[in-house]
Amino acid sequence: MTTPYTKLPAWANYGLIPLLNLLVAFAVAGLVVLLVGENPIDAAVILVKGAFGRGQGIAFTLYYATTFIFTGLSVAVAVHCGLFNIGTEGQAYIAGLGVALVALNLDGLAPWYVLFPLAIIACAALGALWALGPAYLRAKRGSHIVITTIMSNFIAASVMVYMLVDVLKPAGSQAPQTRNFLESGQLPRLNWLIELFGSKVRSAPFNISFILALFMAWAVWVLIWRTRFGYEMRTYGFSPKAALYAGISETRVIILGMMISGALAGMTALNPTMGDQHNVALDFVSGAGFVGIAVALMGRSHPVGIVLAAILFGMLYQGGAELAFEKPAISRDMIVIIQGLVILFAGALEHMLRPQVQALLAKLGPGRGAQTPAGRASASAENGG
Repeated sequence: MTTPYTKLPAWANYGLIPLLNLLVAFAVAGLVVLLVGENPIDAAVILVKGAFGRGQGIAFTLYYATTFIFTGLSVAVAVHCGLFNIGTEGQAYIAGLGVALVALNLDGLAPWYVLFPLAIIACAALGALWALGPAYLRAKRGSHIVITTIMSNFIAASVMVYMLVDVLKPAGSQAPQTRNFLESGQLPRLNWLIELFGSKVRSAPFNISFILALFMAWAVWVLIWRTRFGYEMRTYGFSPKAALYAGISETRVIILGMMISGALAGMTALNPTMGDQHNVALDFVSGAGFVGIAVALMGRSHPVGIVLAAILFGMLYQGGAELAFEKPAISRDMIVIIQGLVILFAGALEHMLRPQVQALLAKLGPGRGAQTPAGRASASAENGG
């Protein structure tokens, strides 16, 4: 006889299960490293030290994490609406045009602290507008949101090729990118924050958009768990029939929810363009939109979990580069395999260990493996949802 599903306590659901899945993912990754003739323990040490052992590594880790926070939040907002936004990549990509619109026209006329808010508005607006098409088709025509959003990625890629090759590329240039932004179109670095703790940072693109990412994580928490519209989103995401019965507008939730998701995805463009390469080039998003799906899954679509998961993937990116340099047998493709294993166990196999954890908590004492309705409500309030 199978054990019926019971809701785990918040600390187990949001902390223990993701941690166990992560440990299993790294254990399997260790076997892969062992198969290529390298010591998994040494590889793990190099991975962690490469990401957090020096100021330079920490700065790069947080730079990558900034991008993943935006894309993770974008996916999470859609998930709370019961939607799966696979178009974060395209929404972030097309939002680069908003950054270019502001920076190319105003970088010689105004300081960065004027351009930065304008660029936020421009890229968020374009990301939201790009998400509006799939949202409208889902709300009004019943189209499958996964299909429409993933196909919009290909359209965005084609639009960006045309804009960067035929419209925005400077005369005489062969590279498919805009001209470099002037100094006022470049975001201030935050490397000095790391140097305050005694670590040296030679040069890393860790910039002020990290603070914006943390602010947006807080704003998403407020939106989802402290506003009426957030309650409507969660209700519709949990049970569309119950939401409709309660008088919640399906069209409003889908369209506004997807546009907010698209706006968050659009802000992703700020970090690599104004914060690092100081231009808008082909493929500047570099797959971060798809990584955001894994970040949202691992973070349980909660802003705090998303920030922590984003730092984890930032560690894999930065530490993986160091590992590939130190251990030539572990190629960059091997690092992608490790990332894929984390995604696999955090997403597709997320419930693999749940029955065992439930059984163990049930044996440890009454009430640990499940919660009463009152306990669930209390835990939900304490944990922000």
